[in-house]
Amino acid sequence: MSKSITPVSASTEIDAFIEKARQPVPASRKQGRLMFALDATASRHPTWDRACDLQAEMFLATRDKANLAVQLCYYRGYREFHYSDWLTQTDQLLREMTSVTCLGGHTQIERVLKHALRESRNAPINALVLVGDCCEESIDPICQLAGELGLRGTPLFCFHEGEDPTGRLVFEQVARLSGGAFARFDLHSAERLRELLGAAAVYATGGLSALEQYSRGKGESLKALTHQLRKG
Repeated sequence: MSKSITPVSASTEIDAFIEKARQPVPASRKQGRLMFALDATASRHPTWDRACDLQAEMFLATRDKANLAVQLCYYRGYREFHYSDWLTQTDQLLREMTSVTCLGGHTQIERVLKHALRESRNAPINALVLVGDCCEESIDPICQLAGELGLRGTPLFCFHEGEDPTGRLVFEQVARLSGGAFARFDLHSAERLRELLGAAAVYATGGLSALEQYSRGKGESLKALTHQLRKG
C-alpha cells in the first residue's frame, strides 16, 4: 500500500513557518548533519498520513539550508531497518518520505542508535530526531547507547506520540542521557510538532545559540525544549 505526501507549498502557514525557521549560521560552522528516525510499525498506522505531512514540513523548512544534510531512517516489519544517503535536497527527502508505509513489527530503537554511532564515527551527527509511540525492547541497552551518543556530541530529540507509559519513559531517559530533549505530541497539536521538528533542524545547523534565537517569541514547548538542551 503506497502513501504519498503532497506539500501544500501555497499555504501561508507553511510559508510563514519556513521564513521563521531560517536562521543565520556562522560561516565557520561546517555542514550540519541531522538523522531523522521514524517508527513505521503498525501501531502508528492510524495517524501515519497526517504525521508524514507534518514531518515533510520539517524538510520544507530546510529547503534553503544548504549547510544541512539529513539522513532518513525507519524501522518496521520483521527486523526491517532502512536508511537513506545523507541528502541535502528537499525534493530527495520528500521522495524518501513518500516511499515509507507502516508494517507490523517490533520496535528497533536500539538498532537505530547503533547505526547512529557507526555513522558518527565517519562524521559528527549534530542531532538525532526520534519519532515514535512505544518501545518493546530492553531499556538498559538503549540507555547505554544514548549515553555514548551524548559523549560523541549527538543529542537526541525524542518526540513521543500518544500515551504509552513505557514508550514515554524510554524517550525521556534517552533524551536526558544524550544531553538532548523530550517532548510529547498528538495530532491534535499539529503546530506543536511542526515547531519541534523545525527546532531540531535549526539546532543541527546552528547549535544552541541558533535555537535560542529561533525560540524567541514562540510557545512554551520550544522554551522547554531549549531549557532541556541548555541543562544537558
